[in-house]
Amino acid sequence: MGVPYFQIRRDLERWGVVVFSSNYALYGDMSERVMTVIESLVPAVEVYSIDESFADLTGVPDVEVLGRRIRAEVLRSTGIPVGVGIGGTKTLAKLANHSAKRWQKQTGGVVDLLDPVRRDKVLRVTDVGDVWGVGRRMTEHLNRLGIRTAWDLASADAWTLRKKFSVVIEKTARELRGTPCLDLEEVASPKQEICCSRMFGKRLRELEPIKDAVAAYAARASEKLRAQQSMCKRVRISIRTGMFNPDE
Repeated sequence: MGVPYFQIRRDLERWGVVVFSSNYALYGDMSERVMTVIESLVPAVEVYSIDESFADLTGVPDVEVLGRRIRAEVLRSTGIPVGVGIGGTKTLAKLANHSAKRWQKQTGGVVDLLDPVRRDKVLRVTDVGDVWGVGRRMTEHLNRLGIRTAWDLASADAWTLRKKFSVVIEKTARELRGTPCLDLEEVASPKQEICCSRMFGKRLRELEPIKDAVAAYAARASEKLRAQQSMCKRVRISIRTGMFNPDE
């Protein structure tokens, strides 16, 4: 988990820690390089977020060997260490990826949950709150029903889950059992909202740098809009003082 800079500012200054502002253009460029490497090694890829993707490994004879090759190639090409999780469904793949990061030294950053014995072992030792799509409130509701691990969720009655919660949590349980409910989406659905924002690294007293930032991020949002071949109905610009300086 992260922590607001202001809370540990004195400690960072005492330890001589160098602090940099975020660089979203760089992050986007590195993300594209990582995805390009992955796309060169697998038949089909769904770019899920800036730092996550799903890949179709249908027909691959040894998926773990390919997983280790993907990890090695991404590290060689970008210098970024990644975790590779392999499973029969998207939810199991996410769980495998979580395990690859959790036990990186033991696994080398690659976990294959296609093996039923290994899959069940991981399900039993994973908290239900660590399952993809299960948030804090849902975790509390499930805990009250005695569902505390991923194994408990996978073993729960599907109809009961749908009745008490939603079809979404039912699908999550089915996916944990190995039944695919979520397809690979090679073409991302157009976003209904596009946001480009950032925090300034220091307090600003003049209007000019704010105007420059608004223009730059409006241009970036426009690029994203054109990339998905969409049109916008309205544009909203929001500027505020820091949340930790309410009197300014």
